[in-house]
Amino acid sequence: MGTKKSLTNVILLALEKSVDGYVRFEDFTYNSWFYARGYERNLKKPALSQALRRLRENGLVELLSDGELTLRLTDRGKDRALWMKMKMEDEKWDGKWRLVCWDIPEKRRAARNLLRHKLKQLGFQCFQKSVWGCKKDCTKPLRDFIRQVGIEDWVMVVESDDIGR
Repeated sequence: MGTKKSLTNVILLALEKSVDGYVRFEDFTYNSWFYARGYERNLKKPALSQALRRLRENGLVELLSDGELTLRLTDRGKDRALWMKMKMEDEKWDGKWRLVCWDIPEKRRAARNLLRHKLKQLGFQCFQKSVWGCKKDCTKPLRDFIRQVGIEDWVMVVESDDIGR
């Protein structure tokens, strides 16, 4: 992952971690070592400014107060941060599989492809053409995503601690 992308992701995750998605710009600049830990030791203000501009341009954050330079994560930003966090986490497996089964009509092909793409991003394995599974605890956000895309009538998400091959 390149420096520009990782700095943008660090900011996005820092906003997601903060209470209600708010973070004060001053705290971010004075404690940049904390936010940049593992990405970039010396966070430079121009790089930070550029990353924040990209986040605003993409509709992931919004400026609440110019005087205090207070930022808030938008709904779109919260969604992206959630998916990014799930992709990055290497949490201990809770013993449950998450299975996604679907029969999405051909007229909704774009939604089907979007679902398949999202499953691949999350590390799902293809068991059959329209049956995928993974060990990550992602049931709720996945169901929310399915509802958001409007394919809940054709997709089933199952959590199980007993599947066999």
